[in-house]
Amino acid sequence: MLKVAQLARRTAPSLLSSSRRGFTRSTALRAPAAHEHDSTSAIDYKFSHRSRPPPLPQSTPRNISAEEAVTNILYNTPLPSLEPFKKHVLNCLVQNEPGVLSRVSGILAGRGFNIDSLVVCRTEIRDLSRMSIVITGQDGVVEQARRQLEDLVPVWAVLDYTDTPMISRELLLVKVSILGPEYLEDQLIGGPSHEPWRQSQDATADAEVELAESFEHGGEPTQPFPAPLTPAEALRLKNGNIAAIATLANQFSAKIVDVSEHSVIVEMAGKTKRVEAFLKLVRPFGILESARTGVMAMPRTPIRDTEEDEVEAETGPVDLSLLPPG
Repeated sequence: MLKVAQLARRTAPSLLSSSRRGFTRSTALRAPAAHEHDSTSAIDYKFSHRSRPPPLPQSTPRNISAEEAVTNILYNTPLPSLEPFKKHVLNCLVQNEPGVLSRVSGILAGRGFNIDSLVVCRTEIRDLSRMSIVITGQDGVVEQARRQLEDLVPVWAVLDYTDTPMISRELLLVKVSILGPEYLEDQLIGGPSHEPWRQSQDATADAEVELAESFEHGGEPTQPFPAPLTPAEALRLKNGNIAAIATLANQFSAKIVDVSEHSVIVEMAGKTKRVEAFLKLVRPFGILESARTGVMAMPRTPIRDTEEDEVEAETGPVDLSLLPPG
């Protein structure tokens, strides 16, 4: 027991000194250095050393005159678009259900478009219809309207055929008088039969009116009555006009589909410009009625030249070193 107590007394100071050295070493590692700071002290340092901007001057704003305000508004107003207006042909593929036409036309009317022509028809698919719309406007505005139409639920797609090679046709039915332009007004008053009004009414009333006007102007009639046509002259007049209209229709690939006592109906299918040109040429005869279907369009199918493609694939690029000099 004595030896054990003496051994404990000898080892106790060494253990105490080693524990003290370990404590001081651990505390030295855990204690922050003098130049290090924690996060809170870094934020305080930033706030204390941050450069603050000078205060704004406190001054009352100057009163702006009406002339200066108008000048500012005119200067900041953007200039109107200088894009040209041109005709656009839109092809809409829509669901065949009630109310689609009103929704499509409502969107175009809301954007200020005047529809030049609108053709709606069913396709070979029972639930699919095709709309051919012709409107006049700028490219950017028409593109916005096209995208807005595509957002509609019953609309499948809207294609712009303006710059696409396409085939466009329009059907025209026009009723032309064969009596000549002198009887056009009387035929328009005559009713659906287009019979001249003066031939169907009693000429006594007209004679009395002309006689009263002649007394008012000194006993001389203002407009003398033309001599009535004989049946032979009226027949020659009608046949001559029919022959002229038929010749004109043949030049435009049109045909006469109805012949009556005082008028004929001509049917024509072609481009819009040819239809308008035909109407201008038959207008001197006297147009009683006309009906147009509007533009129907379909894109052309490109033809691939397979022979040239095969020749280019076989030959490949030409080696300039193999060419003869000169």
